[in-house]
Parts: sequence; C-alpha cells; structure tokens
Amino acid sequence: MGVGPGDPELLTVRAQRLLQQIGVICYTQLDNGAPSFALGVVSSLVSGDAEMVPITIPSDDSPVSHETWHIAAQQIGDRLRQGLDVAFITEGDAMLYSEYPHLLEHLQAENPDLDSEVVPAVPSVMAAAASSGIPLVSQGQRLAILPAVYGIDDLREAIANFDTIVLMETDQNLMRALANLESLGLAGHAIYVRQASTASERVIHDISKLSAEDLDYFSLLIIKR
Repeated sequence: MGVGPGDPELLTVRAQRLLQQIGVICYTQLDNGAPSFALGVVSSLVSGDAEMVPITIPSDDSPVSHETWHIAAQQIGDRLRQGLDVAFITEGDAMLYSEYPHLLEHLQAENPDLDSEVVPAVPSVMAAAASSGIPLVSQGQRLAILPAVYGIDDLREAIANFDTIVLMETDQNLMRALANLESLGLAGHAIYVRQASTASERVIHDISKLSAEDLDYFSLLIIKR
C-alpha cells in the first residue's frame, strides 16, 4: 500500500479505509533507529489495536539482503495463515521504486496461494511537480524518471532523448548531479524539491542556492531540457 509523498491528506480514500480496518501493519525501519516515514504518514489512521511488524533495513543505502525479505515474508505469512489481513505500507507508490516488489516476490514464494492487492498512491514525482508549479510534460513530450543520480554520460543521453528528467533520491549524490548539470549547461533548467507536500517542503528554483541543510533522501531534481 502506497501512502503517498508525506501529506496524510494525499492518501487515497481506499487506503484510509483499509488502514482503519486492517489489524497488522508491516513497514520498513532503518537500522539507525530513525522513525519510519511511511508509518508517520498513517499513524493517526491506524487502529490502536493494530499489530506493528517492522522490517529492519540498512541506513547506509546498501541493498536489503534476501534473508531480510525472507524473514519478513515468513512473519507476514504466519499472520496470513492465521486469517489476519496484513498491510505493507511504503512511501510514495508501491509500484514505483518501492521495496514492495521485493517483499511480494518472497511472499509469493513462501505462500503460493497468497491473495494480494496493490493500493496505488500519489507518487512523490507528481507531488513535487504540483509544488513546483511546473508541468512535467505536455502533449507529445517525453518524461524519464531515474533512480538516484546517473553519471554524466548517462545523464547526457537521457537529456538528449527526453524533454523532462526527474532524478529521485538525490541526497547523497546531489553535488555530483549539480556538477554534471553545470557541465551540460542545464543548471538553470533544474528545480530541487525537498519533501514535497510535507511541513518541511522546500522548492528551490535556483539550485546554486542549495545548502547542506537542503539535502534529503525524500528529495528530487526536475530537469527541463
């Protein structure tokens, strides 16, 4: 279940209804103890009697191990076999750069008869575009959404083939991205959006004014060719 970009009011009506009914909520939790972003979005909607099942994942951007997903699948499978409904919540949309497909793969392997449903959500890309006031694309234009920041050669190829490029999760690679944009002559065509739709949202149209405090995992760059 995607919980959207951060503003609880951007949850779908369906997501809100299911969260109030489901008795088991599963979510990812960073191993450094940082609060779960997704859980924070839905905390006011989840039943007080709901069981919380965290999946601990690395905070250093390293891949989540197969063993972690395997254990999580076993935990969820045990509850499903007890006749309980389980919701796995994730920021943004469950089918766009989400952990959900990894969990689902292991769940299906452990539980071949699994009955699952994907609840779509507002992706952060769309929330950021709304906050920036800049349309991503119009009729006939092409859009590329890239995970993290590509090298300059890949970025040059994307810019040559698409009208708008969105670089997601730019916190650790932002300075490299900005250097690439400068060398490609596109620094003036990029908009930085931090934590779209939340109280910490910041939209920066002049990326030369970015500071270290602006760097955030829940951020992205919109580049217009």
